[in-house]
Amino acid sequence: MERLQKVMAHAGIASRRKCEEIILAGRVRVNGKTVKDLGAKVDKDDLIEVDGKPIIMERMVYVLLYKPAGYLSTVVDPRRRKTVQDLVGDIKERIYPVGRLDYDTSGLLLLTNDGELTYSLTHPSFQVEKTYLVEVKGKAGEALKRLEKGVELEDGKTAPARVRGVQEKGGNTVFQLTIHEGRNRQVRRMCEHIGYPVINLKRIAFAFLDLKGLRPGEYRFLSDEEVEKLKKLQGNYAGFLSKTKNI
Repeated sequence: MERLQKVMAHAGIASRRKCEEIILAGRVRVNGKTVKDLGAKVDKDDLIEVDGKPIIMERMVYVLLYKPAGYLSTVVDPRRRKTVQDLVGDIKERIYPVGRLDYDTSGLLLLTNDGELTYSLTHPSFQVEKTYLVEVKGKAGEALKRLEKGVELEDGKTAPARVRGVQEKGGNTVFQLTIHEGRNRQVRRMCEHIGYPVINLKRIAFAFLDLKGLRPGEYRFLSDEEVEKLKKLQGNYAGFLSKTKNI
């Protein structure tokens, strides 16, 4: 038996918090009876309806995609540009990106139908590490140390980043940059701020996951062990939130 809102979230209805709002609004019926109790539990044989429509329980799917540049990190684009959905279209379950990568950015992108896990991995307070391979125009040299101290952007100062593997490539600079924030176009804006615009950008790691064995456009399913490690990170996040509530 599992809580109703958790089952709804796993079915792709909405995040667990939003599902609770739907339940409290009286929009959910279980075996023909309206349920407004957030403590209600259901099992796999119960008929759950939202706004009169039965929910379809899908298996949980966790995908690691090597996103090429030139694809949007979304499911549908009104302008009919290529999206990551085009690369995973043979997966029958409805899966959605965990966060996003810019149109011109390549690299590691997770997709799943686990709404609860997606919410925690993308929450600003979660602080999952993301590592990028960055090429900037010009010889950045000492300027990169400013990224390690944090730089002041229009939406506030960034957290200290980690810079490694600095190399010169022709007249440009290539390095690895690790951050734990998820602001819009953050890496590009940080580099522009110090005067070295990004030429190429690829995410090469997300937490403990990397792109080993994949080529651009390819994907693989996460192993059970990898999913469990992500959920342990999620548990650490939940513990962090519970502590902050008591401060």
